[in-house]
Amino acid sequence: MKKYSTRIKSTDFMYIEFKKVARLKLENPNLTSKEIKTRAVEDNIFQVDTVNRRKTIAKAMIRRLKVVDEYLLEQLANGVLDTSKQITLYTILKNDRLFFEFMREVYREKYLIKDPYLTDKDFNIFFHKKSEQSEKVAGWKDYTYYKLKQTIVRILFEAGFINHQDERRIVKPIMNQELIEHLNELGDQEYAKVMLAKIR
Repeated sequence: MKKYSTRIKSTDFMYIEFKKVARLKLENPNLTSKEIKTRAVEDNIFQVDTVNRRKTIAKAMIRRLKVVDEYLLEQLANGVLDTSKQITLYTILKNDRLFFEFMREVYREKYLIKDPYLTDKDFNIFFHKKSEQSEKVAGWKDYTYYKLKQTIVRILFEAGFINHQDERRIVKPIMNQELIEHLNELGDQEYAKVMLAKIR
């Protein structure tokens, strides 16, 4: 099981950056992680100022690439916008335990009980629960929780899973049936259920 981490704060949705890397990988299937880092640092493919920031983004994009197969890569790079964004969200779920658990324990549950607004109280309860379960999470500062909340909200908004960053009304996505079936074939039913806000 992945450890809890706060790195999502510095590499939130990053749809454009991830799509750019996906297209690079499709054009050059043998492209290595090292070569992606080199392109990020030397060619500044993400168009950011500092070398450290280029490296941070490259590492995050490489982690995401590792959880997609050729079909998902193709859909991400060249598929319709909604599907492409849903695949981006899926890669974040696969890489970040805290975000996955928030989606499963808060986002999905709120939708199922027909209470479709994500409130500050929901975040506070979630983080408190995690701090009781994990010494690592318990050691985080209040500002860290605040930034994590901001990041989760921004990811959900940019992915189309909530209507607004202030109102935060849950918007159940319409997912391509082929994508759902593919995730199920990969053994990732739990991720599909979380994204679809379904029990089974």
